[in-house]
Order: sequence, then C-alpha cells, then structure tokens
Amino acid sequence: MRQESSSNSLSAFEDLESNVRSYSRSFPVVFRTAAGATLEDENGFVFVDFLSGAGALNYGHNDPDLLNDVTEYLKSNGIIHALDMATSAKREFIGYFDEIILRPRDLSYKFQFPGPTGANAVEAALKLARKATGRHNIISFTNGFHGVSLGALAVTGNRYYRDAAGVPPAGTVFMPYDGYLGVDRDSSEYLAKALADASSGLDLPAAIIVETVQGEGGINAASKGWLQSLERLCRQNGILLIVDDIQAGCGRTGNFFSFEFADLSPDIVVLSKSLSGCGLPLSLLLLKPDLDVWRPGEHSGTFRGNNLALVAGTAALRKYWTNTTLSAEVTKTGNILSEHLRQIAQNRDPAFSVRGRGMMLGLDCGVGKFAEKIVRKAFEGGLVVERCGSEGQVIKVLPPLTIDGKTLQQGLDILDKSVRECV
Repeated sequence: MRQESSSNSLSAFEDLESNVRSYSRSFPVVFRTAAGATLEDENGFVFVDFLSGAGALNYGHNDPDLLNDVTEYLKSNGIIHALDMATSAKREFIGYFDEIILRPRDLSYKFQFPGPTGANAVEAALKLARKATGRHNIISFTNGFHGVSLGALAVTGNRYYRDAAGVPPAGTVFMPYDGYLGVDRDSSEYLAKALADASSGLDLPAAIIVETVQGEGGINAASKGWLQSLERLCRQNGILLIVDDIQAGCGRTGNFFSFEFADLSPDIVVLSKSLSGCGLPLSLLLLKPDLDVWRPGEHSGTFRGNNLALVAGTAALRKYWTNTTLSAEVTKTGNILSEHLRQIAQNRDPAFSVRGRGMMLGLDCGVGKFAEKIVRKAFEGGLVVERCGSEGQVIKVLPPLTIDGKTLQQGLDILDKSVRECV
C-alpha cells in the first residue's frame, strides 16, 4: 500500500499551477522516474502503468534503444529546431515510414507535419478538407473526441469540453456512431438516407471524420462492415474520409493503423501520440497526393516536425515495425487482457462489460461513480489507470504494447481486487 509523505508534496502545483490540471488530481503523487510499464514516485513506490501517457507511450517509458538514438543525435549537434526546413532527421523518418509502413500496405500518401499535437493535426485535416472540396460542413459522430482547440472541438461531442469554448463550436453535424442506436440497428443506413434526401437538412459535407475505436468516448469499437459502409458513402458522394488514428494507431489495436482490419483507404489519416515512440511531441497528416492543394506556407506553425521526435520515431519504426512480431504480440496480449477483464466483469451488479480491440480495451462499469471508486482504489494499490466515456463510466485499459506478462498480471490483480472491494 502506498504511503503519503512530504517528499510527495503537491503544494507547489496546488499553489502555482492552473486549476485546469487534471491528471495530477487523479494521481496525487509526484512521479520521479519511469521504465517500461512502471512509474516510480518520490518515495520509491512503483506503480503499474495502464495509462501509457493516454496512448502516447505504446512502447513503454524510456525505451533504451529509442533513447540511445536520441542521445547520439544530441551528441552529434544534430538539428533540434528547424521550422519546416529540410533536415537529415526528417528525410530519414519520411523514407523509413514510406518503406516500412506505407508501401507494404499499398498506401500512397504525402506527408504534412503540422504543429506537434494531435489537435494541431486535426485542425489541419479539417482545414484541408474544406479547401480541397470547397464545402464547409463536416460530419462527426456521437461520443467522438478529436481535441479541444476550436476547430477540433467542433467535431468533439462531449458537452463538458464544448461548454468551455466560450463560443458555439460550429460547422459540424453529428451522426450516430456504430452501435449508438442499439446493436440491432445500422446507423450507417440513417446517414445514407440523410445524404440521399435533399430535404434532410444535411448539407453535403467536405469530410467525415471518424475514430475506428473511440478512445475518450468510451472505447467504442466500430465494426468492419460499418466502417466499409462509411467509406462507400464517402466515395458515392464525393466526401473525404478522415480517420483520426491519434490514439488507436501506431499498433494499439494490433496493426500499425487501426483501419487496416477493415481494408480502408482513407483520404486523410491523422497521427500523433505514439508516433515518436517515446513521448516526444510529434504529429503527422497523411494525405492522398491529389489533395495536396496547399500553397507554400498557407498552413504554418513554429514547431512543425520536431527533429528529436523524428529521430526517436525512426528508431521505433526500425525496432518494432520491420516485421510482424509486435502486431502478433499485441493480438496475443490483447486476448489475454480481454479474457481477464471479462472475468473481472462477471457477476457484477450492476452488470459490467468489456469492449475494444487489441490492447485498447475498456471495462464498462455502467455508472460513473463505480468507475471512479475503482480507479481511486486501484491507484492506492499501485495501478495507474483512467476513466473515459460520456459519464466517466468506462475504465480505459491501455498498458504499453511491450508490457511483460508478470507486470500485466500484477496490474490486473490490482484492478480485480479494486473492483471486488468497491462493488
């Protein structure tokens, strides 16, 4: 059991940091070091990490091979900041990504490096879709989350975040996500009818933006058939398909891209979070060549293409994506994890359920207050895990893809014990 002490004092953060902070409230200790799937606080207490930087640390904390490449690059006086100038680090990343990720999947995209965050990339994707099509409307989905800057917020469904904007987010129509209307109803049929009916009130959109697995929205996983229907509607109506793979991509669901299982070919793909491999900020827009209608400098930003992050990202590609070993391990570990969660969910009142794909899984507790109690108890026992969903009712389980079996079991044991003590 973790013990409180003055060495874990949060007073500096409470006195000086803005009220907007969130994770330090959920996990009220001062973390000092991290390795693999564990975090250590200032008292030396070690936590199992089922958060993984909200999906930014798919390969765990401080992967030594990735950090070695970054360290060597720094020692060589390599370029750190270069706006969007051509650098050897960027050329190497683009070349490896094209060779290792795109060509084997028969995908052809141009690379755009917007600002370093996922929201920056979403903003660029929406702006490009509108410019390329000449249309303004965007279709997003219930429970979708794409960021909290104004453009990204407009395609984010959660009222809590939308209310903080100060102005009404505009330019988006929300449609029901797969399963939102019930398991027996195909919501893509409703979208098809609305698009076909000139009196539906739905303006033909520039793009549809979708997560194949909704992260913040509650680990809602879309089916292959639904996603294929969505792509078919886009092709029939001249609508661009944007896949937001910020949290579900970079191997989280097994394949590098979360949409591979559905054989999709999105017009625009948005990547960030684990793209650098070690938590350094980096985002990327992949766009089909005929959509590259930007004029030079038309979409800009000071911190485009973080060179340290590009070096780390190249190292991650070399280490984890030159073969299918990691994908196979994610599938295997995901099956183990899913089965354990199902065992935890059994015979609970109210009923619990498990959802998700690969190693992007959620334990739906039905009610937010139960999930909150469980997460708090789990933290006291040494497990860092967060909640998601419209009412925070889903415990989001995102261990590093590289987690070892012993640490995985330790985390699951803590979660199981916490559920039993709270429900």
